[in-house]
Amino acid sequence: MLTLCVLGLLTACGAGVPHPSDNVSSAMTVGQALAATPEMLELEPVSARQALYREVTRNAPSAANGSEQVLFPIIQNGQLHAATATTADLFSVPDAGEGAALVFSAQSMERWPEDRRESLLGLSEREAAEMVARSLLNAWGIHSAVGIRVDRAIGAPYAVAYADGVMRVNPSFLCLAASTGLRSRAPVTF
Repeated sequence: MLTLCVLGLLTACGAGVPHPSDNVSSAMTVGQALAATPEMLELEPVSARQALYREVTRNAPSAANGSEQVLFPIIQNGQLHAATATTADLFSVPDAGEGAALVFSAQSMERWPEDRRESLLGLSEREAAEMVARSLLNAWGIHSAVGIRVDRAIGAPYAVAYADGVMRVNPSFLCLAASTGLRSRAPVTF
């Protein structure tokens, strides 16, 4: 628990840093998007969410060098480092579901909603979190013989954090990551 508190303090310092988007009509920054609720992000145009997601994946490597907020903080062996984002589709599970045992405990801080949402490609937040968690754990080379607890970290200044067998996923990041699979739909005419 102390590790997660330290992790929160270390990442909070960059939460208000502005991040200009690629020709996005919304003035929302990455820090604002991560602090927003997923429901607020659903009101943003798909193109704005896609641009914010591209910015998260583009800025994560530079954040790993200490120049910006840490979007994917990891604590392993008592050391904090910033993981890089993967540009792979986070909703395609590379380990075919055979990787780490994930635990979505009802005792965690916030329950994962089970209702399906269009903004999450028709998945529930819990299902989306499972796919993203498995993809990132695989990309980061994190393996555990015991279950990894997946907590909902709404409003966190990071996208996904990992420490001591606990993965904290910001549900707003799920909304951004899922936007890459959404297409702007033209109205159906008959």
